[in-house]
Amino acid sequence: MFNSKNTFKLSIISSLLLSTSAFALEKPKSIDDMWKIIEAQQKQIEALQQTKSLPEEIPTKSPNSEVKTLERKTDILSQEVEKLRTNLSIPEEAQYKSAYGLGPAASKVYQVGKGLSIGGYGEANYRNVVSDKTSKDSADMYRVVLYAGYKFTDKMLFNSEIEFEHGSTDYEGQVSVEFAALDFFINPLANIRAGMVLVPMGFINQIHEPPFYFGNNRPEVERRIIPSTWSEMGVGLFGQITPELTYTTYVVNGLNAQGFGSGGIRSGRQGGSEATAENFGYVARLDYTPTYLTGVTLGASGYVGDSGQDGDFGGQKVNAFTQLYEGHVQWKYRGLEWRTLGSVGRVDDAGILSAAKGQAIGSESYGFYTEVGYDILPHIIKNTDQYLAPFFRYEQYDTLAKVPVGYADNENLDRQIYQVGLQYKPIPNVVIKADYRNFVAKKGIVADDFNLGFGFIF
Repeated sequence: MFNSKNTFKLSIISSLLLSTSAFALEKPKSIDDMWKIIEAQQKQIEALQQTKSLPEEIPTKSPNSEVKTLERKTDILSQEVEKLRTNLSIPEEAQYKSAYGLGPAASKVYQVGKGLSIGGYGEANYRNVVSDKTSKDSADMYRVVLYAGYKFTDKMLFNSEIEFEHGSTDYEGQVSVEFAALDFFINPLANIRAGMVLVPMGFINQIHEPPFYFGNNRPEVERRIIPSTWSEMGVGLFGQITPELTYTTYVVNGLNAQGFGSGGIRSGRQGGSEATAENFGYVARLDYTPTYLTGVTLGASGYVGDSGQDGDFGGQKVNAFTQLYEGHVQWKYRGLEWRTLGSVGRVDDAGILSAAKGQAIGSESYGFYTEVGYDILPHIIKNTDQYLAPFFRYEQYDTLAKVPVGYADNENLDRQIYQVGLQYKPIPNVVIKADYRNFVAKKGIVADDFNLGFGFIF
């Protein structure tokens, strides 16, 4: 899109072309028209170079002098037009806006006209463990992420997220593909996505860039109950039913119950790494943003599918039918940000799984949290683009809400978390975070922690 600076520059170049070319009968309307004029000038130069002599009775400039002048002007114009073409294809300022269920930085490829798009994010933190001599404090370059996308046409694009965790693969770090998918745009009502997709459940799983959630750590409910970040190989549809109502639905390879444990289903994620696909999962999500309620989003999602994957569980085969449901509400209004989410899960054949794993695996689990933050800086500094928000989050979850007959409940996994913190953004792309988490278990002790860190997107 032309901005005022490029429009002015285009006008100047057009004027130069009109003044230097006999072939420019009218003002060029596009860069392609300019190239046509430059090509015509080049032909004129070649014709002049072939001129050996001119009629003596016609007074004129030296052919060599005219050729040099025209060559110089053509060269200058070619360089300027190429610069203008580059400036028009690379936006001077990226617009960070979420699209199609992805985070703002992950959505950059949807904004380009055509070609390559690069974005990313990163986060690091320091964790101080309070009142627990057995656990050590830590400092971690938690993740650095690169988004790479390519827009082939207006109807087809590729988007991906490559994540580098914990600074190095030498110390329990890893490099992994979080998502990598092709989008085929058919109609606003129904578009296709295929590849490694983010399972569309909860707030964090799809939009997990650090400036867009409170605290240095993602909510535990969205890690223990909804196993974020959760991505699988799959294919499905996404689109708008109405301008206020959007949906996403996929068929994906199922979870693998070999990874289930007392702590939940998190390790059952396969993440596209030679995933076993004997069983499939089905997930659907709806989000509603009513225009009459400014800043409000209401939504829900559900996942169902067998997780046995034809595995051996103590000499038995099981379906391990797994269900997970969640509902969420968010309200953003004049510096106020509030969200709440609740989730419940169920795993069939939990008794057989528990016997095979040698630990209780919950046949039912649940969790919910609510959080609120408010940007106080506009009340201190007028007309500022900076952001400073104290926040509070409360969580409650239990990965063993119900256990199979004959297995004891580990009540230390029935937890509540009280979290307070501060979020500061000197610019929208960069965030500095500080927070304190108080853990309360139904039985036993879980150490509190203080966290300090930063994050960024680009």
